[in-house]
Amino acid sequence: MDNSPTALFDTYEQDFKQIIDSIRDKLDGEGRNERGEQRKAALRRVEMELDEADEMVSQMEIEIQSMPQSMKSSYSTRVKAAKADLVRYKKSARDQHAAVQRSELLSDVGGSPYRDSVSSETDGGRGNDRQRLLAGTSLLEDGSRRLVDSQRVALETEQQGAEILRSLRGQREQIENARDTLQTADRSIDRASGTLKGMIRRMYKQRVVTAAIIVVLVLLVGIILWEKLH
Repeated sequence: MDNSPTALFDTYEQDFKQIIDSIRDKLDGEGRNERGEQRKAALRRVEMELDEADEMVSQMEIEIQSMPQSMKSSYSTRVKAAKADLVRYKKSARDQHAAVQRSELLSDVGGSPYRDSVSSETDGGRGNDRQRLLAGTSLLEDGSRRLVDSQRVALETEQQGAEILRSLRGQREQIENARDTLQTADRSIDRASGTLKGMIRRMYKQRVVTAAIIVVLVLLVGIILWEKLH
């Protein structure tokens, strides 16, 4: 098992590339030629794969936080490139989804009884066709606005997630700094304790030497007094 600090990042990046390749094939490759329900089903799969790719990018960002500082710069560049790919394919998916809706709307209008009998309809019938077309256009515009709103919410969520990650990173750095400070204080305490122990040993030695000197002096005084008296 690879325990390097970049192992999980590399795994998520590989999964992201595989998902992007699948999305590219559906949007720009052979899948682009599909029509009708097959095309709509392909676009639904693209939406799910885009969510998975977004999750992979989030995991990659999380893994960067645990890397050594010297490695973060190059891997952050790779994450930015992945985000750029993700944004580009999200826009392409929205555009193609809107194109499919527009095509279905025009197809419905073109295949309606009003279209088939246009030469025999009255002005009121042609007015109904126009109203249907306008209603369909309004519905399409409403769907486009909803897509824009969804994109805005997604971007806001992404920004909030990035802010949370930055906050967590700051807290982690504070914890690491506090840990380093405690380790430094612990070493200082150990040195101080050793110094105090040395001072205590020297104090005991000095006491012993002082006591010995006093005993010798007392003995000398006693000897001198004994000699004088006798």
